[in-house]
Amino acid sequence: MSRTRTWLDGYTAAWKSEHPDDVRALFTEDAEYWFRPDDAEPARGIDAILDVWPESEGADPRHNLSVLIENDQLGIISGSVDYPGDTSYVNLWEVHFAPDGRAKKFVEWFMPRQKPIAN
Repeated sequence: MSRTRTWLDGYTAAWKSEHPDDVRALFTEDAEYWFRPDDAEPARGIDAILDVWPESEGADPRHNLSVLIENDQLGIISGSVDYPGDTSYVNLWEVHFAPDGRAKKFVEWFMPRQKPIAN
């Protein structure tokens, strides 16, 4: 299994569990979490990441995320996340790895999926 796939599996498990230890296993102590690439500042450090880690977002999100490309320093993940009865997003994520496989920087690029145009 690839480094990025292992990290993504851990991320989706932490997303579901919302347990701080699961989140800590993903990020270095000084990691940056950019919820949007144009944020003025990221959540910086594991404690800040835990403070803003999404709590239950309602219905269980369905995700279809896969590794697009990777090397030892960077993994790119693409796919979609659907919140039943709410919004669907198209995603591209950057995971910048520390040597131990945790993220030292994570950037989410996402957009709401367009609704089909009615004829």
